[in-house]
Amino acid sequence: MNVTIPYTLAEAERIGAAIGAALMPGDVVLLSGDLGAGKTTLARAMLKARGLAGEAPSPTFAIVQPYAPPEVDLAVAHVDLYRIEEEDELIELGLDDYLYDGALLIEWPERLGTQGWPDALSLTISGSGGTRILTAAVPASWGSRWPLR
Repeated sequence: MNVTIPYTLAEAERIGAAIGAALMPGDVVLLSGDLGAGKTTLARAMLKARGLAGEAPSPTFAIVQPYAPPEVDLAVAHVDLYRIEEEDELIELGLDDYLYDGALLIEWPERLGTQGWPDALSLTISGSGGTRILTAAVPASWGSRWPLR
């Protein structure tokens, strides 16, 4: 199922929170969009929905920023692949390990190359200024729990 949702920056937290509340262990959320599109804003809202009290730092330099209980109610790794240049570098990150009991939020998923997860929720953000458009490719595994109808 593909869904297109226009939204304002003021609505970004509500949208991210709705998606974050629906996360389950094993989920992968791919966040695509230009630099400054709002990928980190949505990811932060998802983490807040899982109980993160403070503001999540951007994982641009750390690449992987893990969160675990009791900080959040579901283990989540926030990943930023912007600095990844070679597909081989992904092996060192051990991203699959996070899926045993948690979820992945991955910014810049196009850097995954041929690697990836076929059942991932793919979110693409476009637009500029105060208006954005979220295009979601919702896999069957999310069908009944997709919160934005």
